[in-house]
Amino acid sequence: MIPVAAVAEAHRRLHRALDGLTDQQVREPSPLPGWTRGHVLAHVTDAGRALADLVEHALLGVLVPLYDPATHDRDGIIEATAGRTAEEHRRALLQQSVRLEDAWARVRDWDQHVDYRDGKLSSTVFARWREVWIHAVDLDVGIGVIDWPEDFAVHAVDFLAARLPSGVTARAGDRRWGSGGAEVTGSARDLAAWLSGRAAGDGLTGNLPELGPWPGVSGARRPPRPVRRAP
Repeated sequence: MIPVAAVAEAHRRLHRALDGLTDQQVREPSPLPGWTRGHVLAHVTDAGRALADLVEHALLGVLVPLYDPATHDRDGIIEATAGRTAEEHRRALLQQSVRLEDAWARVRDWDQHVDYRDGKLSSTVFARWREVWIHAVDLDVGIGVIDWPEDFAVHAVDFLAARLPSGVTARAGDRRWGSGGAEVTGSARDLAAWLSGRAAGDGLTGNLPELGPWPGVSGARRPPRPVRRAP
């Protein structure tokens, strides 16, 4: 099942949470080093634009990379747009969210080849699902890990289990990820929060290993990793 409706709901949830955001709050630091809330919003908005570009071109039979360094200064755009007012951020994010959902509505073959991740158009939906829910936590606007839907948490662990070192298994009920004798157990939500770096491992049992790198995208730099705040 391609979670288009679930991503649309994640969009709506984030937009509602931003309703009361002020210009002052936009300028305040986020948990991501060197990034304000404005930087996080600029990143989520531009990522939506990039995904919409990719999907729209694919529907025309044209392959484009998610971020073409020859034509797109990703970091420069984030810096240039981070200082928008709260209302400007809300409008820009809504525009790209609607544009992306409209592009998905025209897709007839989710296995169509694209130059992104696993090579299928469906990967754009899963990527946006992760982007919105994980960065919603970074924005600190009333959405926390506790709000992540169960199906999203399971997907996030599926994707991020690649960060587990050899010899370590993560388990949530009858679901298992990784392989080896050392086991980390807890709910799918707590595992997803830990694997995504949005929690230190609260609610998990077992010796927590150092995690490997985030699964990468060729040609796209990752946002800075979050700084864990003292409880």
